[in-house]
Amino acid sequence: MPASLHSHSPVRCDMVTADEIAKLCYERFNELPRRGKPEPGREWTLLAAVLKITRCANSDTVEKEVVSLGTGTKCIGQTTMSPRGDVLNDSHAEVIARRGCIRYLIQELHRVVRGEDSTVFCQTDEPGKWRLRPGVSFLFFTSHTPCGDASIIPMTDSQSQPCAPVTSTKSHEGSDGSRGVKRKSEELSEEQNTKLPRLEEQETEETKPGDTLQPVSMTLTSATSEDLSQSHSAKAPVETVSQTSAELKIETRGPLTHIDSTGLNVQVPDIHRTGAKCVPGGPADPLHPGVGYHSTGVLRVKPGRGEPTLSLSCSDKLARWAVLGFQGALLLHYLQKALYFSTVVVGKCPYSQEVMQRALVTRCSHVSDLPAGFSVCPPVLLQSSLEFSFSQAQTELRHQAGQGRISPCGAAISWCNVTEQPLDVTANGYKHGVTKKALGTAKARSLLCKLELFRSFRSLVSATDPSALPETLRRTELQTYWDYKQASQSYQQAWQHLRSQAFPRWPRSDRDLLLFH
Repeated sequence: MPASLHSHSPVRCDMVTADEIAKLCYERFNELPRRGKPEPGREWTLLAAVLKITRCANSDTVEKEVVSLGTGTKCIGQTTMSPRGDVLNDSHAEVIARRGCIRYLIQELHRVVRGEDSTVFCQTDEPGKWRLRPGVSFLFFTSHTPCGDASIIPMTDSQSQPCAPVTSTKSHEGSDGSRGVKRKSEELSEEQNTKLPRLEEQETEETKPGDTLQPVSMTLTSATSEDLSQSHSAKAPVETVSQTSAELKIETRGPLTHIDSTGLNVQVPDIHRTGAKCVPGGPADPLHPGVGYHSTGVLRVKPGRGEPTLSLSCSDKLARWAVLGFQGALLLHYLQKALYFSTVVVGKCPYSQEVMQRALVTRCSHVSDLPAGFSVCPPVLLQSSLEFSFSQAQTELRHQAGQGRISPCGAAISWCNVTEQPLDVTANGYKHGVTKKALGTAKARSLLCKLELFRSFRSLVSATDPSALPETLRRTELQTYWDYKQASQSYQQAWQHLRSQAFPRWPRSDRDLLLFH
């Protein structure tokens, strides 16, 4: 089904309209300080948010509140991941928004264990367990379709094609089969803010539908890690691609064509492409012209620059949250049931309702035999007609001569509705603006990194009266982050069912990276 810029998707659900949600999120972003925001007309970013929706008692109205907001397009490579848990591995906007929401939920749990009122949680009959208050739900907003499977969208004739012009030749291949054209993102990394840690070569940028992507003649396999490290550049210069079956010609603003057996140019339906790469061991992208370029419905890791990442695509993470909940293993210790997003709203961008359904819902719809407190909870999918002012498309429209190359913003912003330090601006997995000398210290840590969230959670455990502790937290041998995650037994059981039935190739976490205190 062809996708327009705003496809035939629902715009309203349960007294909430997509445009109302988008407007609230954009307004919240505009109210934030300038620090970490893109340079207008030159830098772009993505925005995501979590909203609390409260149905008013004895009324047909709802209250809508942004409780967490995030921006960002990058993630770090696997070699820069820290066994201390003090580096923020994934800084895509969707992940930033969800992790900020965890901070918000920990604050609300702090309130209820101290005997204070919370607008989110109320007590249950089960000792040490809490649940959402009646009428409260959570909604997820993202200004663009999530990277990965949800971004593999059919194009209409009027839409710009995802690739720069391509000619069929092998003359530019290196001896290792790689292309001789330098990634534009690598060139851009040399122009980043000098106050940031000089780790740009270790971080990767998001590629979204509508970007100018470059096809590379490459098949991913599980044999080498180098396969995962390849990625397409945004708005790449003319590059070469080898095709054995047909000559491929792609015009930046024209239809994708190939030369058939009669020598005539034949228009080929094309798709928006994703920079996220298929996980090893499963189906690879066939890289055929047009709609046959990608495999669909498969797990993908976010693109690496020079090395692979271990971060699954945002499409995959949202699909996982629809089964395991977005609260994670630690918070489930305190919750009677997992927390699910009732609705996912996408801003104005290339969009397909069918593709979103496939990526976020269908892949997990058959999962069964989940433990108590879990269920398959597919969100309602909506799209807004309002576009984010710092989207790549809007940045290109506002770009002026002399501003330099258009590039993704190097910083990621997190804001959440907490009383202490609601704003957290990062770059390269660390606090924005820190020097290399400060790396490895508390001063450099993001409030969203695993270590900081774990410390916040342990503070919650310490604040809980021993007699009111959840049963799963009464074991004296719990010490490390790994210990506390594994002790959340029902979560681990649900994850095992999801993995075996839907995502058997989801990479397993390296335990050595999770043994911090």
